[in-house]
Amino acid sequence: MENKMVVFFFLFHLLPLLLSIAGAHRNPIPATFNVLSYGALPNRITDNTKSFLRAWNDACDRAGGGRVLVPKGTYMLGSVVFVGPCNGPVKFVIEGSLEASSYPSKFFIDHWIAFKYVDRLTVGGGGYLLGHGGAAWHYNDCATNRRCRPLPVTMRFDFVTNSKISHIRSINSKNAHFNLFACYNVNMSNIRISAPSDSPNTDGIHIGSSSKIKIENTIISTGDDCISILSGSRDIMVTRVHCGPGHGFSIGSLGGSHNEENVTGIVIQNSTLFGTQNGLRIKTWAPSLPSLASDIMFDDIIMVNVNNPIFIDQQYCPQPPCNWQAQSNVQIRNVTFRKVRGTSSSQIAVKIKCSKHVPCKGINLVNINLVYRGPEGRVSSSCMNVQGKSYGLQLPSGCL
Repeated sequence: MENKMVVFFFLFHLLPLLLSIAGAHRNPIPATFNVLSYGALPNRITDNTKSFLRAWNDACDRAGGGRVLVPKGTYMLGSVVFVGPCNGPVKFVIEGSLEASSYPSKFFIDHWIAFKYVDRLTVGGGGYLLGHGGAAWHYNDCATNRRCRPLPVTMRFDFVTNSKISHIRSINSKNAHFNLFACYNVNMSNIRISAPSDSPNTDGIHIGSSSKIKIENTIISTGDDCISILSGSRDIMVTRVHCGPGHGFSIGSLGGSHNEENVTGIVIQNSTLFGTQNGLRIKTWAPSLPSLASDIMFDDIIMVNVNNPIFIDQQYCPQPPCNWQAQSNVQIRNVTFRKVRGTSSSQIAVKIKCSKHVPCKGINLVNINLVYRGPEGRVSSSCMNVQGKSYGLQLPSGCL
């Protein structure tokens, strides 16, 4: 009987305790590296770049990873690159506000805050990124000057893998708000992006040469594309994103560079656009080098007063001089627009302008319901050099 009592005590008291201790060793609470402990001062004057870098380096170097904490307050921060690889997962927790420089001597670089070569990175905390774009936008002359100097992207992720970015607010970036390059398996959620509708080149989220990227539950109001997806992008999922003002959801522009990788496996769904310059757009240069954009799905999209709601543009030319006889060599195929509905601010609500050299193939319009109430007449559609089909309700009608 006594032996049974010992066994009973072990099973119900000691065993759970031992298991919890073992679990704690497998999943240790990451050590916290508070930037205040490294000399950071939230006084909006002190340049805290070195303090942030020291905190990052200690968290990154620690076996098992660490947690960089930016407490509440406003911290001036210069251009900085947080570099891996690290010895474990790192959390970068921004509870306060990071403030960029408004001095022109600090502008001409391609990043403000960058993370490079990091695996299992988490960026979040509910804080703010204050880009002070208004001090820099008038320097943006790239539309007319091929030798224009770069302005900093607010937050870059280069060669970042298996990571999460969430609960961050970016305000008035000097260039794009977020840029993902050569990233894999990154989830962005609950992001808030804000810049005026006339702020130049302030793309919300810019994606290139990346795969398995998910963007969800995000609000983007900016002066350029809310989300732009460039060459080399594969398996991109965008869901429950609100865009407006801005230039809409854009794939491209494609075909402007040598050896461009294909774009494939793009899904944009369950999202809304409000008062944007474009809606769902695929754009390629003409003339252009060969590449491919395929297996693209736009599904369950609500539009309110959107110009060019559905737009495939294979003669993209944002600035004159434009050669309207030139043709794109980017093949666009297997693209579906499904359950797209709302109001158009342009009479031509569906515009599919494909290349004579490589006509679009497999374009599907499924249950399209776009209303135009302007002075130019009934809503209409326009299609050129396209092979495809339409199914279900079609307003406007007569395109495919």
